[in-house]
Amino acid sequence: MANSAQLCKYVVLALFVLFTGTCGGARRDVAHLPRQIVVVEEYEHEKVTTLPPPPRPYAFTYTAGRAPGHVDRTHSEVSDGNGVVRGSFSYVDPRNQVRTVEYTADAHGFYPVLSHLPKSPQQTEAVARAQEKHHALYAKIAQQHADAHGGLVEPILPKDTVAVAKAKDRHLTLYEKIANEHARIGAEQEAQRLAFEATSVKYEEH
Repeated sequence: MANSAQLCKYVVLALFVLFTGTCGGARRDVAHLPRQIVVVEEYEHEKVTTLPPPPRPYAFTYTAGRAPGHVDRTHSEVSDGNGVVRGSFSYVDPRNQVRTVEYTADAHGFYPVLSHLPKSPQQTEAVARAQEKHHALYAKIAQQHADAHGGLVEPILPKDTVAVAKAKDRHLTLYEKIANEHARIGAEQEAQRLAFEATSVKYEEH
């Protein structure tokens, strides 16, 4: 394990010297950039590389398309380096309309703003009149139900026509006739049963 740690130090030192020597011969416009060290640690059976973190702040922009020379997607984003990101992207939908979304992301969440919010359909004059009629009828029925439950309005019963009244009377007369006939038959059967019991001799076991 000690040999591995020593070997790791040598590798880091060699990379540092190699990188600084390369930067010395670089272009003058990038000579002022800070030096970056890529640390490579070697173990017995694996190799781990630690890359430098991404630049902060940052900004990027790109465009893309489904065919050469045809742009149907764009995206740009800027970070202030303190956790606040602002950007926007656009694309062409299946209806060949350009859709754009601008967004802001920070420690409190992601906030998109759509530039193509759907518009609510405009009602025609006939629809407006139908709605007013519907609301008036609804209010009237609701008030009637409230009064009925409160006992303020008595329910209105339907009135029988002359034909219905005659049919009811005929039905009631026939019902009473059948009921009386059944009562008479029942009384006769009960009298016969009592007479039979009075004249019969009961069997007594000895």
